[in-house]
Amino acid sequence: MPVSGIDLGTTNSAIARTGPDGRPQVLTGLAGSPTTPSVVLFASPGEHVVGEGARREARLDPEHVCALVKRRMGDAEWRFVAHGKAWSAPAVSALILQSLVADAGYATGETPTSAVITVPAYFGDEERRATVLAGTYAGLDVVDVLSEPIAAALSYGFGRLDGSPDLSKARHETVLVYDLGGGTFDATVIELADRRISVLAVEGDHQLGGADWDERIALYLSRRFCEENPDAEDPLDDSTGAQALVLAAERAKHELSDAERTDAVVAHDGARSTVAITRAELEEMTASLLRRTVDLTRTCLAEAARRGVAGVDRVLLVGGSSRMPAVADVLRRELDLDPHLHDPDLAVARGAALYGEKKELERMVAADLRTRGRLRDGEPLENAASPDLDDACRRVADAYGVPLAQVRRAVEVQVDTVVSRGFGVLAINALAGRLEPSWLVHCNDRLPIRTSRSYGTVRPDQSEIQLTVVEQQGQAESSRPEDAKVLIVGEITGIPPGYDEGSEVRVTFEMGFDGVLHVTAFHVDAAIPLVLETTTGATLSQAEVARERDQLGRTRRRD
Repeated sequence: MPVSGIDLGTTNSAIARTGPDGRPQVLTGLAGSPTTPSVVLFASPGEHVVGEGARREARLDPEHVCALVKRRMGDAEWRFVAHGKAWSAPAVSALILQSLVADAGYATGETPTSAVITVPAYFGDEERRATVLAGTYAGLDVVDVLSEPIAAALSYGFGRLDGSPDLSKARHETVLVYDLGGGTFDATVIELADRRISVLAVEGDHQLGGADWDERIALYLSRRFCEENPDAEDPLDDSTGAQALVLAAERAKHELSDAERTDAVVAHDGARSTVAITRAELEEMTASLLRRTVDLTRTCLAEAARRGVAGVDRVLLVGGSSRMPAVADVLRRELDLDPHLHDPDLAVARGAALYGEKKELERMVAADLRTRGRLRDGEPLENAASPDLDDACRRVADAYGVPLAQVRRAVEVQVDTVVSRGFGVLAINALAGRLEPSWLVHCNDRLPIRTSRSYGTVRPDQSEIQLTVVEQQGQAESSRPEDAKVLIVGEITGIPPGYDEGSEVRVTFEMGFDGVLHVTAFHVDAAIPLVLETTTGATLSQAEVARERDQLGRTRRRD
């Protein structure tokens, strides 16, 4: 069964798989729509509704409707409480994933068991782990987490590479992916060339997206309603009224992408107003949000230029909110770019499906080579001799009825990416005499990464060492501990006496293409290792994992 590709979005989600010809197909469920609103209604302690039905109920039962949960991924403290039960972000996300899987089963007759799930490029370690946890809760084997701009580039690049007997003849192209989704924004520069898709630079903000535009419009509608109805309650002071206002704002935003003017009806507390809003007014009230995306895009382009990129050949607008005319206008006016929409709602899911197919075909080819003794366990495919690789591709194609060109494309096209932010440890700066982050991994370092650095103990006969692993917050690395996010804390204990101040402690960071960090430390003289398991804030306690699994199992989807 093909590995599914899932775009687990902030406002809408989608699932896709490759067909017999290798082309990605977005799957639709009972509702007949290619996308599912990422909204969950907890109708009762044992029943939930996902999708459009939950979204419609948001204005009637707002206390039990959870939306925009993707913005909470990686927040270990956050819970959505409904009917006396507390749900973590991965658990709520798992309900959305289960709904997508059920829709895929309805569309194809086969229930997916494995998937590639996409995440914003600027997601950090905890958010990525939370996404994997959500997939695990949903009963999926999460083959990989893939950055959304890479998925969009794969979807775009598929047409260039598909059917080319010699992939090396595919035209070299540098692409800027401007991805403005419902709750996140990423700017990514990607190079498409010679069997390789390479991420060169990323920037973004996973707390910026179309929902922020909706909020600004809702504030405007509320203000106008209160001006016309001074004796009525402000809709934003009531949860039901606020939900209705946000839905009206979202509709107005969509309509103003095609029209210069629209009317929004606001009814609350026995009063009713029809508020006219123009595209110019929308653009004025949200100008600072759009400015933020431009600034991030400019920073991304500057980083790419620092790496030798003279310019971009194409700008792909991805994410439903990139449909707003102001997006293309500001990119042309301020950055002299010529953007075009590239399947904004479905490109990410399609690209994830292509990547899932690539991973599965690579796995089968590698298994064939290992079975025949042509590749050792743990060795990458590129270590195989070219004739052996050709033979393995042919055998896999024949055994599974897949075109040979499709198998060759899967193993030949490589995807390279970069890390989205810096990672380091807290260490004493001897010159400054204070504790500071010491950065081992930097934003836009190329993956995979394996880097080591030596530190020294701070006093003689030091019996234990605390290792605090931190993640960069914000756009730049900071020397202030309070500006860094603590990811992992561990200790080397039981160090015997007899070692001088400055005894070597070697710290190693490893990160694969999934962006998940693994840390080891080693007291060299005492030969005592420390391997930090991935106990980040996104990883719940075993007791809570068991509780949430049980809770998921006892909650039935209501269609």
